[in-house]
Amino acid sequence: MSMTQSGRLDLSSNNASEITGGDTSTFTQVVFPTPFPANSQVIVLTQVQTFRGPDTPGVRIHDVTVKGFKIRLNELVGSGGALADGRHTAETIGWIATTVSG
Repeated sequence: MSMTQSGRLDLSSNNASEITGGDTSTFTQVVFPTPFPANSQVIVLTQVQTFRGPDTPGVRIHDVTVKGFKIRLNELVGSGGALADGRHTAETIGWIATTVSG
């Protein structure tokens, strides 16, 4: 039997773009309202719900567990296709987490 949860949060970035794999020091921890059953395989899907900044924010997800996940905005491309500085105004991010069989 699968289990699904959803939520949303306002997220901004005041940090440079994260380009080092595994460095989650600038990520925000999201805790699921109800932990998934132990040993569940959980996936998280996200979508930016607002359009407040002029550049497109990327969303990075890391450390998905039965208790939650880490997330951050990671703006990589700025105006004119140049590498962005990583900073981005607050956007509302919607998320869905669900278990998968596999």
